[in-house]
Amino acid sequence: MRFLVLGAGMMGRALAYDLIHSPGVEAVTLADADPSALKAVAAWLDSDRLQTVTLDCNDLPAVTALMRQQTCAIGAVSYQINEELTRAAIDAGTHFCDLGGNDEVVRRQMTHDAEARARGVTIVPNCGLAPGLVNILAVRGAERFSRIDAIRMRVGGLPLHPQPPYNYQLVFSADGLLNEYTGLSAVLRNGKLARVEALTEVEELDLPPPFGRMEAFHTTGGASFLPAYFEGKVDHLDYKTIRYPGHCEKMRALLDAGLADAAPVRVGDRLMTVREQFIQLLRRRIPSSGTDVVLMRVTIDGEVGGERRTLQFELIDYRDEKHDISAMMRGTSFPTSVIAQQIASGEVRERGVLPPEHCIRLEPLLAELERRGVIVAEEWMDAAEKGAGL
Repeated sequence: MRFLVLGAGMMGRALAYDLIHSPGVEAVTLADADPSALKAVAAWLDSDRLQTVTLDCNDLPAVTALMRQQTCAIGAVSYQINEELTRAAIDAGTHFCDLGGNDEVVRRQMTHDAEARARGVTIVPNCGLAPGLVNILAVRGAERFSRIDAIRMRVGGLPLHPQPPYNYQLVFSADGLLNEYTGLSAVLRNGKLARVEALTEVEELDLPPPFGRMEAFHTTGGASFLPAYFEGKVDHLDYKTIRYPGHCEKMRALLDAGLADAAPVRVGDRLMTVREQFIQLLRRRIPSSGTDVVLMRVTIDGEVGGERRTLQFELIDYRDEKHDISAMMRGTSFPTSVIAQQIASGEVRERGVLPPEHCIRLEPLLAELERRGVIVAEEWMDAAEKGAGL
């Protein structure tokens, strides 16, 4: 199997690492417009199975030509060009998956379903952590129930050693963080689709030591299409982001002051939006390095065999200090790499444009993640155990 990774940033770097260290992978091509980034990854991996290509991923003819030489391509660049990369993969007759993260872009990708099926290729967007792994857990876990009352998804990427005042670390882009903290989050209430504002309905969450009491609140994008998929089938469904206590209140105060507005402001001879200035400020004030951790909990309440049961999936994963791979890189890129390999090997037989929760089997995915040290714990509880907080 031959793979193309588009983008040599943090996620592309982790994808290349995992592919190089996976059996059955013949070669990996890493493409990026920045030759210095490519050189750094090549020196870090030090593998004769890695080839680097200096390439602007917006150059679709060049991307298509490079895709034709691969079994599967993976997009680890801005979500803004994922539809164009989908069309390129279909033209090339090459399987493709990406990290997703923007529902409108994924909707546009899915309009190419018939073309992908006609070409015999599989396109899987939204393969990261959330959306991605969390959505697969929700859908496949729900299949074990005869009736479902509620699905609650809680995910966070955090510093292991938080520093005030925000107790947060930029585990991905500041722009992406602000996207999550603004707008409306899709939820299910009484089985019907509803929208709630981001940074609202803060709840307390108890996690194993050393974390203990945390908070979780609505953010946008993590649930992706699950509310529409489960509408009329599940009474309650929501997605919230996990943070250290007090973070939401501080960020909400800043956003209520208008710091995410798109209003233009002149700075010297430059015209910038307030939002752009705020993003620059976040980059300066919030650290982007240090030991991080990914926290994830998916809880499904319902009925199994006439009894009320709760199924809980939980992941606590830390930065790999030895190989210099952050927890967020592991939690995002490793599931994507596994999915790409399942597509390339023929384990995924469906063709067309499909979100991962519709074509990826849970047990093989979790087994592969466990082989990489990313362990998703599974626990069944009855009503009495849940009520006792066990």
